[in-house]
Amino acid sequence: MKILLLVTLALVATASTAAQDPGKDLPKEWIDPDTGHRVVRLTDEPGSQSLYFHQNPYTATGDKMVFTSPTGLYAYDFKTGKSKLLVEGRVGSLVVGPKTRQAYYFKGDSVYATSLDTGDTRLIVKRAELRTGSGFGINADETLLGGSYTEGGRQFVNPTPPAPGQPSDSYAGKENMMRLRLAAKLPMALYTINIRSGEVKEFYHATDWLNHVQFSPTDPELMMFCHEGPWHLIDRIWTIRIDGSHKRLMHKRTMDMEIAGHEFFGPGNMLWYDLQTPKSQVFWLAGVNVVNDKRIRYKVQREEWSVHFNVSPDGKLFAGDGGGPNSVAAPGNGQWIYLFVPDGDRLKTTRLVNLARHNYGLEPNVTFTPDQKWIVFRSNMLGPTFVFAVEVKKTN
Repeated sequence: MKILLLVTLALVATASTAAQDPGKDLPKEWIDPDTGHRVVRLTDEPGSQSLYFHQNPYTATGDKMVFTSPTGLYAYDFKTGKSKLLVEGRVGSLVVGPKTRQAYYFKGDSVYATSLDTGDTRLIVKRAELRTGSGFGINADETLLGGSYTEGGRQFVNPTPPAPGQPSDSYAGKENMMRLRLAAKLPMALYTINIRSGEVKEFYHATDWLNHVQFSPTDPELMMFCHEGPWHLIDRIWTIRIDGSHKRLMHKRTMDMEIAGHEFFGPGNMLWYDLQTPKSQVFWLAGVNVVNDKRIRYKVQREEWSVHFNVSPDGKLFAGDGGGPNSVAAPGNGQWIYLFVPDGDRLKTTRLVNLARHNYGLEPNVTFTPDQKWIVFRSNMLGPTFVFAVEVKKTN
């Protein structure tokens, strides 16, 4: 009890401590007093962040993970607990090839590959306009990167940015921006980059907003993407072959204000997504097998809905990053890192980390480590943003 009290006092004092000397004297490890699960702060530099929820940050063996910070791209070693600087300065569109142990990313107007082990870096291709779309996906045999971009390099500028004082995680403000971007009808293309040669191939063109590009984890020629925009106005989730054939809508809306999104591939042929029938009222974690179209839905309670869900490498567990007071499930959603276990047509829930002090203007974006023992997320619950991991198994 004494240890838990000290941890709680450290968390309460975080804001003033961080203001005086960010990163110093903040807790590195503790047992969450509300859940009993062990939490470890993996990074020391304020502003360090783990990747977006569907961007793989891990090597296949799970010994290393990449993260970004204001000073550069780093590899975290789970065996030593140490981080190594790989690339100085900001990088974007980051994804790791788990088997090749290479980080692929944009820096400036060029695409690079960097070894997580040696730091050796090589230029793949220089083409600035490719940065104007979604982040990279990497295909199953790690020969291709894929993404979307706005043709001609045009950038959308929001004509109605949030008003001063408006919450940074305001769902209404974000939806208005998305509505305007969708209406702009900028010409876009899906593309692949040959990792070895740097050859860029465009294979699908549209004036829809193309986003969330990902590859199947089993089929190296199958890509998933979304038609971005306010979810209740679009048929969002699609797959396509990289020769441009067999474009398929993976979820068809069946009622007014139904929404589906934040799609991600799980192991095998499963594609998962947040489903609400209708929006903000009935919540599901839904999945579809992209080969045989078999579908499954797990009921999610409003207070357990999450901005992003994710799935474990063996497909048996799910995680969620909760939601803030201004997100789509408000009121009623909780600020927690969640573990979900399928139980019939519902999800049995375990709370892992209390995020009451987290500002959801920053989305935590949960991922399972390859050994499934930890869930990694980013948070500002200590003041500055750091990367954390919570142990899935409860500490005795």
